[in-house]
Amino acid sequence: MTSWLRNHRLAAWAAAICLSSCVLACRTAAAAEPAKTNVLFIASDDLGNYLGCYGHPLVKTPNIDRLAARGVLFERAYCQYPLCNPSRASIMTGLRPDQTGVHENATHFRDVHPQVVTIPELFRQNGYFAARVGKIFHYGVPGQIGTSGLDDPQSWAEFINPRGRDKDEEDKIFTLVPGQFGGTLSWMAAEGTDEEQTDGIGAAAVVDLLEKHRHEPFFIAAGFYRPHTPYVAPRKYFDMYPLETIQLPQEPADDRADIPKLSLPDKPEQLTMTDLQRREAIQAYLAATTFMDAQVGKLLDALDRLGLADRTVVVFWGDNGYHLYQHGLWQKMSTFEESARIPLIVAAPGAKGNGKASSRVVELIDVYPTLADLCGLKAPGYLAGTSLRPLLEDPGAEFKPLAVTQVRRAPPRQPNQRQAKRAGQPTPPRPQQGPVMGYSIRTERWRYIEWDGGRQGRELYDHQSDPREFTNLASQAEHAGTIADLKRQLAISLQEAEQKAAGLK
Repeated sequence: MTSWLRNHRLAAWAAAICLSSCVLACRTAAAAEPAKTNVLFIASDDLGNYLGCYGHPLVKTPNIDRLAARGVLFERAYCQYPLCNPSRASIMTGLRPDQTGVHENATHFRDVHPQVVTIPELFRQNGYFAARVGKIFHYGVPGQIGTSGLDDPQSWAEFINPRGRDKDEEDKIFTLVPGQFGGTLSWMAAEGTDEEQTDGIGAAAVVDLLEKHRHEPFFIAAGFYRPHTPYVAPRKYFDMYPLETIQLPQEPADDRADIPKLSLPDKPEQLTMTDLQRREAIQAYLAATTFMDAQVGKLLDALDRLGLADRTVVVFWGDNGYHLYQHGLWQKMSTFEESARIPLIVAAPGAKGNGKASSRVVELIDVYPTLADLCGLKAPGYLAGTSLRPLLEDPGAEFKPLAVTQVRRAPPRQPNQRQAKRAGQPTPPRPQQGPVMGYSIRTERWRYIEWDGGRQGRELYDHQSDPREFTNLASQAEHAGTIADLKRQLAISLQEAEQKAAGLK
């Protein structure tokens, strides 16, 4: 063998050994690198805290209950705005409504902040597959079912807009105002199966995405439309709630006497409902809730079947609370407990607090920093919320002291000067121009509400003695110090959010 050939073979052997070592080192590094934590992000539209795991005595929600049993249930979680679009813009951007600029159902948050990074967008930027099925950003329901509504395309690699039998059979739905749905109480016990309904179709689509992308990190969002009105569910769910079992709220006859008018968003057709119609509406809402719960069960079953449960954070949330005739009100858009409080469950693999409940006050804006924290991602510096991770480890740990919910009202109508003169009344003051903003601050003990800075009404409720908010203490002199302190805390919270978001302007 020549010297040249011997040296050539030695060089080749050395190269082969080096290549093998490199491959082995890469494989070892890959094996040592922990798998990324996935996220299953489940939203239910207009879902109040009418769930078994929240102590409702009648409603049947076995699947959400089992999620709560393997996660942390937040007993005092609050939305930032009790209306779909503002609330969803807030949770998805991590900003309060005054920063998103969204106070109604028409404005898109990117018209105000085009550069903001949403939750799924952050995950996409970090190598995750991000997909949406159904309503995550705002849709008009039921009008925009089957469309993308006010979606944010850059947040997703893939999106699916399910449309089912409930949308196609709207002409069969009972409604208090013929021809109107969505904002009007309406309901139907539907024929057919779960799989024919929009949410049944959506659940199947989510399961398909989980199967297709189980081998890569994912952020998959499942947005269910129920129990948003019209309350539509297959008839079998209505049968679970016989009308004779439905009880209307028992409240003092003079409950409304000490409530400012701006706190009572009445609708004319709701004021003239019969007790039978009220029970039928509650029956339908609970039926739609149990139907939605069954679809959640399909997603949880898929996580278990695919071996994903031990590496997937599951978040279940509602965008706002809901009145079922409390204070004589229906639906949302109030700052009372029923409208501002929302269901929130976070099941994080390995968290020490799993299976427990937390009574600390938390907000929907806390979800964004929580998910970034749990998945090891760097969250934007402008987020207004706080990571819930300490409460996932110890549900009783100290946390922030308050939650803020706000809602905007049209200015109250006032008689003009001519009408006042005819009635022999003093000339009314000049009406305020523009809408009136109401802010509510909720601590573990108190709820304080002020309209137009208190100029058009204030409320104070002590949840230690009055959890259903029947007695407004705002006019009682002995509570002046409490009001002053809560008003100060509200101002600080709003100022901090404004300062954090300053870089977006």
